[in-house]
Amino acid sequence: MNQRKLGRPTDQRMAMLKNQVSDLLWYGKIETTSDRAKEVSRMAEKLLTIAINNYDDTVEVVKEKVNLKNEKVSVKFINDGPKKLAARRKLMAELYDLQEPKAAKESKSKYAARTKDIKHPLVEKLFNEYAPRYKARNDKQTQGGGYTRILKLGERKGDAAEMAIIELV
Repeated sequence: MNQRKLGRPTDQRMAMLKNQVSDLLWYGKIETTSDRAKEVSRMAEKLLTIAINNYDDTVEVVKEKVNLKNEKVSVKFINDGPKKLAARRKLMAELYDLQEPKAAKESKSKYAARTKDIKHPLVEKLFNEYAPRYKARNDKQTQGGGYTRILKLGERKGDAAEMAIIELV
């Protein structure tokens, strides 16, 4: 399937699309030109499908640890399975790593405490928020895909480019 050139060299085009897909998945909605929206939709649908198909692949691991009293204690960890790990790495390669924004009137220490366990917030959002929601939607409708919607806005003032809003359904 051919890809639109969008009037840019390959490296610039791929960086722009990667940025727009990351913003779409983080904010849920972006405004861009119609052609860019179609390309962003293609990329976002593929990445969401990867997350949906692999989000529930987990492995429970029990490890023996020695506590402060020199007693052996078994601790349970939930790790990613091989398919989820491969999917996580694929998503990290295809998306920019957006950071969790600091809330209004939130101190640095509270922000650091809130975000210390989250290394890749966008990937975590895909696996923890979007994947279960769209998996339930796919099971209910017995079909996959259709995670994005493109709404045409009309022409942009200045260069008359066709504008559109792309959003997650």
